[in-house]
Amino acid sequence: MVPASAPRTARTSACARLLAYVPRTMTASADRVYVRVVHIDRRDTSITPRDVLIVLGVAIVQVVGSVGANHNQSWATPLDAAGFVLLVCGPLALLFRRRSPVTVLLVVLAVTVLYVGRSYGYGPVFLSLVVAFLGAATAGSRWHTYPALAVGYVLIVFAVPAVSAAETPSLLALTGIAAWLLVLLAAAEVVRQRRGTLDARRQRAEAARRSTLDEQRRRASEERLEIARELHDVLAHSLSLINVQASVALELWDSRPEQSQEALSAIKVASRDAIGDVHALLASLRGGGDDSPPTAPTAGIGDLDGVVERARAAGLAVTTVVEGAPRPLPAVVDVAAARIVQESLTNVARHSGGSSADVTVTYSPASVRVRIDDDGRGPAGAPAGGGGNGIPGMRERARALGGELTAGPGPGGGFRVQATLPLGRDTAGRA
Repeated sequence: MVPASAPRTARTSACARLLAYVPRTMTASADRVYVRVVHIDRRDTSITPRDVLIVLGVAIVQVVGSVGANHNQSWATPLDAAGFVLLVCGPLALLFRRRSPVTVLLVVLAVTVLYVGRSYGYGPVFLSLVVAFLGAATAGSRWHTYPALAVGYVLIVFAVPAVSAAETPSLLALTGIAAWLLVLLAAAEVVRQRRGTLDARRQRAEAARRSTLDEQRRRASEERLEIARELHDVLAHSLSLINVQASVALELWDSRPEQSQEALSAIKVASRDAIGDVHALLASLRGGGDDSPPTAPTAGIGDLDGVVERARAAGLAVTTVVEGAPRPLPAVVDVAAARIVQESLTNVARHSGGSSADVTVTYSPASVRVRIDDDGRGPAGAPAGGGGNGIPGMRERARALGGELTAGPGPGGGFRVQATLPLGRDTAGRA
């Protein structure tokens, strides 16, 4: 057990060991995470068996089809070794279309122009150019690929026939080729839009997954904070009273042994109750049956005498006053009010040097207010705004319920802690 005088790091380490059983999904940092979504091209650039089959199919169609087409065009130069090499070079370049689609498109275009420029007949030689264009147009920028289609059209149907023996296409052929090019552009655009839709859907799914994970981390962090607060409330209150009673027993051991025995009896009761509370808290955490943060069993503010019982057993004279008509409160408000009273009385016993305290509970239609006044000097070194042990935790607990807590010198001397907890719909929904 870590003594109260131990450094903060030691006490933090002890709390970490107590919370070690919490599921690993609750270990995420509470820091806010900012995610900037960027587009990452994750296309597979390796050569797959499917790519090899496409290349073989295109090569067979081009070679076999071009042989027949060449015989049916009287002006065409008979196919020779160079012609067959050009017919195969285009399909071979398609093997690398995933890695460098624009480069492959330019290579295939150059091979096609060279084939037509050598006056070989028109035919399936354009098939590899179609495949290369579709691959580049759907994977890269429109500005880098779409102009290549216009450049190829001008070169093949106008420039090449002008400088070679290739036959100039008729007007009907020119119109037909242009129409097929527009169909090719439309097909490329459809594929691009389809891929864009799928990418957007994947990004939305990824964003939703990240949002879910962030929400889980946030809820886990809130639950860990709630568990830590409950452990502090359960242990700090009892250990502080044990510390006070142990000091009394040591001081009166020789002069007043009967009072020392009373102090030791109080230590026994406080330690037994603390062990019971910790066991109850751990049991509720292991059960995990509901979605609400677990809380240790404690006397509610409705049982005010039960809340201050331990402080009285420690020798503190506690007077209780109830104003307004008592009524059942939402569970979280009931527990929070009781914890604030217990923590305030613990601070009185440990830090203020006071011997008495007045606890006032005021019920109103919209809120419940607890006020603790003592006759001590307040937490040592605390400013007017409060700052002793447990005060930040009490303030957090009040703010979590939409309330407020003030701590500082009382109007008639001593120290005052006052908390106002609302009874709105939000707190009622947590009951």
